[in-house]
Amino acid sequence: MPKINVYLPDELADAVRETGLPVSPICQRALEQAVRRITTIRQAVLTDLDPDRLSERLPSFTGRLVIVLTLAARRAQEAGATSVTSGDLLHGMLAENHNLGLHVLTAMDVAPDSLTAPATSEPATGGGGLRFSGPAAVALELAVGEAIGFGHNYVGCEHLLVGLAAEPEGAAGELLRSRAVDGKAARRAVAAAVAGYAHLRSTTTAEPSATPATSALLTAVRAELAPLVERIERLEERLN
Repeated sequence: MPKINVYLPDELADAVRETGLPVSPICQRALEQAVRRITTIRQAVLTDLDPDRLSERLPSFTGRLVIVLTLAARRAQEAGATSVTSGDLLHGMLAENHNLGLHVLTAMDVAPDSLTAPATSEPATGGGGLRFSGPAAVALELAVGEAIGFGHNYVGCEHLLVGLAAEPEGAAGELLRSRAVDGKAARRAVAAAVAGYAHLRSTTTAEPSATPATSALLTAVRAELAPLVERIERLEERLN
């Protein structure tokens, strides 16, 4: 059976040794799930815009992300395009208007309504029907990877934001990076947002199903980001 090396941070490696976890089957299961998700993305035909059917094909995607994909595909379809581009995905995020990815952008001082999703065409991944373009598929694959990296059992719009910002070829990534939203910055902001949201949920007296106020979430995100910003500023001062 072929071997694949898996590199871990020192602390995690020590913890795995101490607990005696069966590393091989755990990694195999995680890789099987990742391969299944990515294969589904690459083979997806988006002419059927029924969110329920899309959810069946991408069960780990949140309801909001499925709506984003539906809106992206509808935009491409209405434009007569042969592929759903990274710009279409960004359009879907902006049009959905209530997802965590947009709160993260706002916390990074990028107003979502100041962005205009690019309409630049991008080559499809192949096959008939309306499919994701190469950059869009890579952005979604990166989003899946980000979710796994965060230890999340779902893929949401916040992960897609990181994927779009990190994807190097698409028009959406180019636009986001022009606004100082690259993959690393977006990942830090998402980590802060998730931590801030968890803090709000643990301290709020509202019902668990209630949605925290946007202003409170942004305050929490910015509070989580503040130490990171200070560290970066100190590093820049040393470099200068």
